Amino acid sequence: LGAAMHVKLMSGLMSSPKVTELVLDNCRSSNGEIEGLNDSFKELEFLSMASVELTSLAKLPTLSKLRKLELSDNIISGGLEVLAERCPNLTYLNLSGNKIKDLGTVEALQNLKNLKSLDLFNCEITNLEDYRDSIFELLQQITYLDGFDQEDNEAPDSEDDEEGDEDDDNEDEGEAGPPGEYEEEDDEDDGGSDLGEGEEEEEVGLSYLMKEGIQ
Repeated sequence: LGAAMHVKLMSGLMSSPKVTELVLDNCRSSNGEIEGLNDSFKELEFLSMASVELTSLAKLPTLSKLRKLELSDNIISGGLEVLAERCPNLTYLNLSGNKIKDLGTVEALQNLKNLKSLDLFNCEITNLEDYRDSIFELLQQITYLDGFDQEDNEAPDSEDDEEGDEDDDNEDEGEAGPPGEYEEEDDEDDGGSDLGEGEEEEEVGLSYLMKEGIQ
């Protein structure tokens, strides 16, 4: 986005305090912040700032309801302790493609008590020996690291998608009805049709006899 367009966009969003999701990928940060992103976004639950040339989190606003934060492909190398102070309810954090090199930097995430999933793809820290075991030992609250748990089971794409699939299955079962219901109705219809045919044949026979008598 051009600078003027970006400022206009953020100004418009600030007038909507109920915004829960905000994607600012490929916008350009200035002095460690994105203009217009501030504490007014009190209802924000998902924020994506991928590839914005962010070097620090020092100017990240307080977003107490934020649950998912995308910070991939930036230039962040430290200062992660800010996240626990300003986004204490994070459950998912993506720091892949940043300049994170050692366990000491990641240790600051221990205070994110609700953190369940952490991504560090393409960070130098992934080259450390026993990288995965060390992270799981350091951050015992997390379940998934780079998309997999300690037993190498892949993280589900989305809890909402799974719930949606279950609802669809229940609806299909309800529409189908109990097995055999329609078969019984068909049998009843067949019996009724046989009786009707019999009556019609009897009427035809009487009229024929009557005609024969008249003649």
